[in-house]
Amino acid sequence: METGNVLVIGNSGVGKSTLINAVLGIEKAKTGYGISGTTNELEIYESDSVPFRVIDTIGFEPTFFKEQKAINAVKKWSKGSAKEGQEEKQINVIWFCVDGTSRKLFPKAIQSLSRATSIWKSVPVIVVITKSYSVPERKENIEMVQAAFAAQKRYAKNLKKIIPVVASTFELNDTAFAGPEGIMELIDATNDLMPEGLQAGTEDIANFKLSRKRYLCQGIIGVATTSGTVVGAVPISIADAVILKPIEITEINAIAKVYGIKNDQQTKKFFNSIIEVGTVSIAAKTAIAALKNIPGINIGASILNAIIAGSIIAAIGEGTTYIFKQIYLGKRSFEDIDWVTKVLQSKLSNEFIDKVKTIISKVGNQTDSKKTANLISAIFNND
Repeated sequence: METGNVLVIGNSGVGKSTLINAVLGIEKAKTGYGISGTTNELEIYESDSVPFRVIDTIGFEPTFFKEQKAINAVKKWSKGSAKEGQEEKQINVIWFCVDGTSRKLFPKAIQSLSRATSIWKSVPVIVVITKSYSVPERKENIEMVQAAFAAQKRYAKNLKKIIPVVASTFELNDTAFAGPEGIMELIDATNDLMPEGLQAGTEDIANFKLSRKRYLCQGIIGVATTSGTVVGAVPISIADAVILKPIEITEINAIAKVYGIKNDQQTKKFFNSIIEVGTVSIAAKTAIAALKNIPGINIGASILNAIIAGSIIAAIGEGTTYIFKQIYLGKRSFEDIDWVTKVLQSKLSNEFIDKVKTIISKVGNQTDSKKTANLISAIFNND
C-alpha cells in the first residue's frame, strides 16, 4: 500500500519533535527520502509499522529571516513534489502545532502556515494543541483556534479537526505527573483524512495504535517509577507499600486513559483491586519483607528503600498495562476481579524478588533517583 505524507508545522518550541516521537514511538528513524537540497531543512520519518510518513519542518521563528527560511523549505518540498513522477511526495494532511500553554494564536502564525503551504490549497489541517496539560483551559484553547482560523477566511475551510494532546508523560513535581492524551485521536483523524487508497486498513491501524499505547504506557511507568524511588528514599524503613498509594493511583489512572478506560462507578471495584494488591496485600508485604532480609546487602537503607519502592511501582505498572490491554482487546471484563488479583500477585512473586536482587547488585551505592528508575524500568519492561 502507498504511504501518505503528513507535514508537521508550527512555531519553534511548540513540541513538534515530542509529538512525532509519541506518534512514531521507538521505531522513529530519519530517512533520506526527500527533495534534493531540503534534507538540512526538513526531516522525513517513516517506518514499516507507521501508516503515514511524517515530514518535520523548521519551526517558525520571530525574526523575518528565520521565518522565511522555514516557509521556503516547505515551498521547495511542495514545488518538487508537484512535478510529474513525484506524486507520492505530495502533502496529504497538515498538523499545525500550537502551544497550549501560551493561550495565544496570532494571525501571523496562520498566515505563515498559509504562505508555506500555498500550493496545497485544499489540504486538510489538524490543529494539534500541544502541551495541553490544563483540562479546564482546553475548551478555551479550542475556541481560540476556531476564532483565529475564522478570521483568516481564505484558509478557514482547511481546518478539519482541533485536537489537544499531551505527547509525553509530564512531571508536575517529584511525585506527581500527568499522562499522555490525545495521541490515538490524532492517529485516527490523520488516517481518516488521508485520500482514498492511502488510508490504512482497520486491522493495520488497530495494530499500529496498540503498539503506540504500549509505548506511551512505558513512558508513564518510567516517570511513576522515578516518583517511587524518590518517595521510597526515606530515612525510616518501609513497613509496607501504603506510602506508594498516591503514585500508584496516578499511574493506574494514566494507563487506563491510554486504553480509553474510565475510572467510574462501574469500574471502581476493578481499579481498587489493582491498588489493593500494590499496597496492603500480603503479596506486597511478603515481597518487602523478603527483600529486607536478604543477607549480605551492602547498600544504605534509603537506597534499598528507593529500589524496593520503585520496583513495586514498575511491577504494578507493567501488570496494569497487561490487564488494561486485555480489557481493551475484549479478552477480559471488569468482572474478572480474581484474575486481576492473580496477575498482579504474580508480578510480586519470586520473579519480582529475583529482579530486585539484580537491580540491587547493579545500583550499588549511587543515589541518583533517575538512574535507579531507568535501571528498574529496563529490567521490568519485559513485554
